[in-house]
Amino acid sequence: MSGHRRRPPQRSRRRGPAPQQKRWIDYPRRGRTGPRRWLPSVRQLLALFLFFFGGTAAAVGYAYATVTIPDPNPSTLLQNNVYYWSDGTVLATDGSVNRQNVTLAQVPADVQWAFIAAENSSFYTDPGIDPQGIARAVVHMAEGGSVQSGSTITQQFVKNTYLDQSQTFSRKFKELLISAKIGAVTTKQQILQGYLNTCFFGRQANGIQAAARMYYDLPVEKLDMSQGAFLAAAVNEPSLFQRADSDPVARKQAEARWSWVLDRMVKVGKLTPGQRARYAAAGFPAPRKWNPGSGLTGETGYLVQLARSYAEAHDRTITDSSLSRGGYQIHTTFDRKRTAALARAVAEVRKERLDPARRSVDRDVQVGAASVEPTTGRILAVYGGPGFGNAHYSDNADTSGVPVGSTFKPVVLAAALQHGAVLRPGRSPAPITPASKFDGDDGIEIKDQQGDYVTDDKDPSGLLHQHNDTTRRWGYISLRQAMEQSVNTPYVQLGEDVGYGNVAKTAGALGLRRDSLAAPSAGFYIGTSTPSAIRMADTYATFAASGVQATPYSVTKVTRDGSALPGFTAPAPVRALPPAIADTVTDVLRGVIARGTGTKAGALGRTAAGKTGTTDDYRSAWFIGYTRQLATSVVLFREDPAHPQLQSLVGVGGRHKVFGGDIPTEIWTQYMRAALAGLPDSPFPAPAPLGHGTDEPGAPTPSPSAAPVKRGGRTGTTAKPGKKTATTAAPRPGTPPSLPKCRPHKCH
Repeated sequence: MSGHRRRPPQRSRRRGPAPQQKRWIDYPRRGRTGPRRWLPSVRQLLALFLFFFGGTAAAVGYAYATVTIPDPNPSTLLQNNVYYWSDGTVLATDGSVNRQNVTLAQVPADVQWAFIAAENSSFYTDPGIDPQGIARAVVHMAEGGSVQSGSTITQQFVKNTYLDQSQTFSRKFKELLISAKIGAVTTKQQILQGYLNTCFFGRQANGIQAAARMYYDLPVEKLDMSQGAFLAAAVNEPSLFQRADSDPVARKQAEARWSWVLDRMVKVGKLTPGQRARYAAAGFPAPRKWNPGSGLTGETGYLVQLARSYAEAHDRTITDSSLSRGGYQIHTTFDRKRTAALARAVAEVRKERLDPARRSVDRDVQVGAASVEPTTGRILAVYGGPGFGNAHYSDNADTSGVPVGSTFKPVVLAAALQHGAVLRPGRSPAPITPASKFDGDDGIEIKDQQGDYVTDDKDPSGLLHQHNDTTRRWGYISLRQAMEQSVNTPYVQLGEDVGYGNVAKTAGALGLRRDSLAAPSAGFYIGTSTPSAIRMADTYATFAASGVQATPYSVTKVTRDGSALPGFTAPAPVRALPPAIADTVTDVLRGVIARGTGTKAGALGRTAAGKTGTTDDYRSAWFIGYTRQLATSVVLFREDPAHPQLQSLVGVGGRHKVFGGDIPTEIWTQYMRAALAGLPDSPFPAPAPLGHGTDEPGAPTPSPSAAPVKRGGRTGTTAKPGKKTATTAAPRPGTPPSLPKCRPHKCH
């Protein structure tokens, strides 16, 4: 046998599956069962974090490397809104005119620190962004604390100067990148200076210099620490702080925020507790009273207001906000010399005729006036009131709410000449001319187109008895004479015969807005509507232009950054009335000045036409007149500031009754004399014949032997007063049958 030991045969061991190939990502995890198989390991979590962190860092780095600092927004440059007279000279400036850029050296150091303490205490040490500050602001506000800005001063400067105010992630991300880049290439002093010059403080003040003027009427150099703290607080909520002078709630919140800013200055070491106590003892630095547009004196404020409203209405990109940032050049239609002449005429007549010191009734007298160029609609001048400086912000020339009285009668006449009148029920409209005769007596009853009497629930009889200003028995008179003497009854009946729809249609064609027209009633035909003085002047300008209507407008061109904005071409004139009808109305209105209620206007010494108007209880008095070159309306009314409703003019100027042919006509005459100086006296076109007109039923024939027969309340009728059947007139479409159609009116 050999000396080697023989190894016993090895038994085969049972083995598991063959080894698997190693995976790049061991997930789901091998060798784990149940939920543990799906839980990532610490190593996997760390790897995932590093992957995303690295990817994000790379993406941010790439974005930072490629982002460029854009050019500053044009709105952050020193710009004004400039308004120009029609001759190209400057009328006024507003909007960003309140921004005057200042150097940081002009801003007191403690005022600078008020902003830093309130907005970004780490300003001088951070790189332009402060993630901790953003997170801290979010948490603080979530806990109900005071509003804090999550943005650094650098970020706010970037947003104001280079970006827009949109609240989007992309804009915010871009803001962060540019802020970091700005912080690396721009000094902190330059950033703070730019920030203070671009902040919006309310009261249309852009920049700290404008804010110092608007809130404290001081240059920025004169601001003290307490005032600086107020302005630093105002940046956060300018719409609140601008009302801190008059709104108790706004003042309380502003005072709390101001106090918080002082506390922040103590915390950052720029104010000692003792100094803080002294400022608290001195009290809240209340801003001066704010009058919007207080820098626009005299009539300038109303002119700018008109132009701004027109610009905003014709370009949706023009808003109060965009106008407050400035940069617009607005060219207007306003005539500098005529505007001054109109204000001068009002002042002279007021001084001559009104005596507020002796007569209390003269104290609240208001005047509104407007002058429009026929054929174009250009508003050349307005008188809106005593001015913003006298706390009168409502433009009397553009207000709605003062009834126009008998100055509406020419509209009724124009509608009658155009559409005819239903003089007998069931008949076709009959032609009407100024020679057509209607009953002019006082207290007559009125019929509608169906032949039914117009009702009035205030009258004991249940029927309307229409009145004139006097009880004179005119009998049947022509529409021409009724216009000259401002007799109401013929025009109320004529209006009913023409129909509300036709009269309203003609009024709209002449330029009156539908929302200014009164509801259907007998009084509608003698002036219960309330168009503005501008619209009434434009209506009469249509007569002056032989029936060509041009919408009144106040702006000819608007430019921004050297580019003209669309939408400001002059409105295209349109034919509103046939020339024969418009010229016939003018011919009738010439008689008002020649021998009617407007004879004082004859002192103008020119060919002119016009109409007086006085309303119920003498609550308003009008005169509207025109030549070929110019149409002007003047309205007089009383309005007690403590009771915003029209008061009676009785006693004004020492007169028991105040008519449109008195003070308004005097103002019109003085103004027109100056406004037309140097222009030729242009005659009106002779009206073309309109043919034969029809009289109201019952009117006497032109035969010499025919004499008017008076029966009861109407000439030529068989019914007697108090004996007529009180039938209810069939309502017109859109007229509630339960309402009376009219109240007695005494309009002129």
